[in-house]
Order: sequence, then structure tokens, then C-alpha cells
Amino acid sequence: MNWKSKVLPFSLAISVATITTLFLSLFEVVWWLLLINFLLSFATCFILFVAALEFLVFREINEIYHSFAKIRKKDFKITKHRLSTLATSPLEQLNVELYDYASKKQQEIDYLVQLEAFRKEFIADVSHELKTPIFAAQGFIHTLIDGAVEDPEVRDKFLLKAAKSLDGLDHLVQDLITLSQMEVGVITMQFREAHLNLILEEVFEQLEEKALERQISLEIDERTSPECTIWADPSRIKQVLINLIENGIKYGKDGGMVRVWLLQTHDYCIIEVEDNGSGIPKRHLTRIFERFYRVEKSRSKEKGGSGLGLAIVKQIVEAHEGKIDVESKLDRGTTFRVQLKRFPSAVLKEQQIPSDKTKLAIK
Repeated sequence: MNWKSKVLPFSLAISVATITTLFLSLFEVVWWLLLINFLLSFATCFILFVAALEFLVFREINEIYHSFAKIRKKDFKITKHRLSTLATSPLEQLNVELYDYASKKQQEIDYLVQLEAFRKEFIADVSHELKTPIFAAQGFIHTLIDGAVEDPEVRDKFLLKAAKSLDGLDHLVQDLITLSQMEVGVITMQFREAHLNLILEEVFEQLEEKALERQISLEIDERTSPECTIWADPSRIKQVLINLIENGIKYGKDGGMVRVWLLQTHDYCIIEVEDNGSGIPKRHLTRIFERFYRVEKSRSKEKGGSGLGLAIVKQIVEAHEGKIDVESKLDRGTTFRVQLKRFPSAVLKEQQIPSDKTKLAIK
């Protein structure tokens, strides 16, 4: 506190000491006692006023000033100082508001930094995923141009490989377009009554050959509800089941199994897709729904796929106001669980039909 800030407490102390001395002089007190009273009153009041202003006003103002100085430098990392829970002082209120403002700005900065990191990672992943099939097809075509086209056997072999690479590129681009359109809401879901059991049978028929190639059995859990009717877009739910079951086939053990359980509750239908593969390490579970995220990149490349399947699955489920989660144990397998809303009329029908006990009671 500089000398200018001491003018106010000095003036207040002089005033209080003078008033006290004048009051005592009315009682015919000797002059030296009046002088001692004046000095003691002045010293006591001056110390009290200085301390009060220092701890109750100037300290808060200094904290606010330093906070503003940091904000001016675009440094929003402000340490939260001592704040009263009641916040009775206007200065304390101002300090709280300032801290909240700076905290929000810091959160925005942290979020933007995180988005920038994701953007860079995404661009790197897209570049890599696009480069691989393009370079492969380019290599095969240049080999044919350099003279291999004259050999019918080599020509057919290389053309098939180039076509396979370009098919993979087309699949990747289509998945990217689908995912982007879902995120911005361009693709709308065609909601209607959908029978999960029938959709599952179609998916099993479609993936039967892929499963046989690895001697993996596709099973429906014996506890499955006989009729799971949901309010959904059947084609998109079919895409969800294909992606989840196909993952189980790709990453499951040879001679293993992929089991699907459809469970109907009062308001929801639960889909569980379980495999007995090698499992997913715990540290990867929170990221497997990200674009291009692969648990084992080298192994995933061998299995094929765009790396966008689970990201698309999550977008579809969330578009249905559903939930998806995953559980996995190393060397024991992985289970994906999807929760979807039941078809409204089915719920109403159950509410209207009395139970057997109710019927007996009525009789």
C-alpha cells in the first residue's frame, strides 16, 4: 500500500481521535490525558482502517487487476483464490465472475486445441488410407504398361488386384461420405416398424460365407426374445448388425463363434453381439468408435475394412436416440451392446393386455 492509499485511513483516524478527545474534554480532564487519548485513538484507528482496507478492499482489487492483466495477455489460466461461499462483498462477486469468465475461455481454448489435434490426426489417417489403395493400383497398372500386359496370365492377375484396390478405395470414400452426411444431418432416417429377428436372419444369411471361410459359427442366443419390434430405419439397423457381426468374424478366432442375443424389455430392445476372439485392451475401448482408429494397425490392415465401420455404427445408433457400449476381456472376447427404442404400438399393446393374474382376479 503506497502513501496515497493511506490518505483515507489517516483522515478517518484523525477525525475519530478528534471527536473522542473533544468528547472527553467536556468532563474537565487534564490536558496531558487528552493528548494521550488523542494519540492512542489516532494510532488504533489508523492501524484498524489500514488493515481493513488492505484485507477487505485492496487485496481483492489487486487480485482482479492481476487477473485482468493475464486476460489482456490472453492467458486464461487463472488460479482460483480464496472466495467466500456467500460472496457478500461486491468485489468478491466481481472476482468470482472474472474467474468464471476466464475458466470458460480456457475451456474453449482447450477444446479448440483438442479439435485441432483431432483434425491433424484425421487428415493424416485419411491421407494414409487413400494412399494405400491408390499406390497399389498404380503399381499394378504401371507394371502392365511396362510390358506385362503381353502375358495374359500376368495381365489378368494384375488387373484383378488393381480392381480390388480400387474397390477398396470406393468403399472407403463411400463410408466417408456416409459418415459425414450423418454427422451434418443430410441423411435422414426412415423410421417405421422394424422386426429385429427378421433383420438378424437376413444378416446371418449375408455373412454366412464369410463365417465359413474361417469356420466361425453364427449363433442366436437361446434366450433371445421371439419377437423384438423396434421403431427404426430397418436398412440402417441392418448396417449396424452387419458391421458388428462382421467385426466378430474378422477379429475372432478361427473355429470360434459370434453369438447374437436380442433382449426385449418394457421400453427397449437390446442387441448383444459377442465373439470369443482375442479381445480389446482396456486402454483402447474409449477410442474404438473414432474414425480410422485401429487397435492393431498392422493386423487391421490384413483384415481389410475402411476403419470407419464402428464410427458409422455409433452415428446410426445415436440417430435412433439409442446407446452403444462395449465390454472386452483379453483372450476371452468382446461384446457390443446396442439399446434401441421399441415400436410404440407394441408397448401400448402390452399395457392394454392384462396379465394372467389380472384375468383370474376379474373372473
